[in-house]
Amino acid sequence: MDYTNDILSLAYKQPFLHNEMEVLQDVVRNVPGSVQYSIKRYKKNPQWNMEDTGMLVYHYEKNNTADNFLELRFCVSGNVYCRQKQAECDYCKLNATKTCIEKVDSVDVLTFSFSPVYLHQFAKAHKTPVTLSDNVLAFKHTTSFSKMLPLCGKTRLAIEALLNHNYSDTLENIFINAQTQILLLYSMDCMLGEKEETGFTCKFLANEADREKIIKAREILLQHIGEPITIKALSRKVAINECYLKKGFKEIFGTTIFDFYQGQRMEHAKYLLYDKGLSVTEVSLILGYSSISHFSTAFKKHTGIKPCELLLRAS
Repeated sequence: MDYTNDILSLAYKQPFLHNEMEVLQDVVRNVPGSVQYSIKRYKKNPQWNMEDTGMLVYHYEKNNTADNFLELRFCVSGNVYCRQKQAECDYCKLNATKTCIEKVDSVDVLTFSFSPVYLHQFAKAHKTPVTLSDNVLAFKHTTSFSKMLPLCGKTRLAIEALLNHNYSDTLENIFINAQTQILLLYSMDCMLGEKEETGFTCKFLANEADREKIIKAREILLQHIGEPITIKALSRKVAINECYLKKGFKEIFGTTIFDFYQGQRMEHAKYLLYDKGLSVTEVSLILGYSSISHFSTAFKKHTGIKPCELLLRAS
């Protein structure tokens, strides 16, 4: 479903004529039982008065669970879209970006639709959901609703990273998967109300240098999707002890290092199987598994289906 007009109208405070907009970029991807995302960038008219807007939509149908979904929608303006890659742009090479004719102001619309199967991986630790976020992730909340989301600094940074990264192909998929989960984390956090910025349970996280080490650890994990790295080796790379690394990672990103890493590997496996059409054997090797059976077991545990079943859907 395309809710572009919906979020644009909210940001513009009146109905928006979608067919009058110049499309700069249109990226859509869908993997069954996972996340469907859409990134649409439009040339901004100087006369438009747009307000950055975020929305969470929870859709629940008791008698038709296949139609259930959780969706995040964002509309942001004030970004700049470049029609050329920076490496190929003479203006960038000459550091003359102020006079660049290739860059235009944009209005950017991002939507992320999560299936119940995908969200279940984050709710499985809660046998009896106790908060609204728990109920939503487990699809135990029995009423559909929508909620406006404030775009805090962390959310804006995640959105800007998605719009301005230089990754492509396989690395782009890994990066977008990770940023999508970060946006989900921040959005679910907003449902519980604003938290104090200084409210860290782990006292050492009050130190900005230590927080940066945890964030760096996440980046290293993404760089090692096909080369599993131990927590001991990871802690050495970011110069922080294992205990602090595990506790800090859980507090900042809302998940354990193992669950985050496994989740990213399996989501990347979906991409390789469904979009790239690789065989189960090839994907198993790429992700560094010692055997196909170990990969298949991990994949089914994460997705609820076997790798070969996803291949059948792609054919």
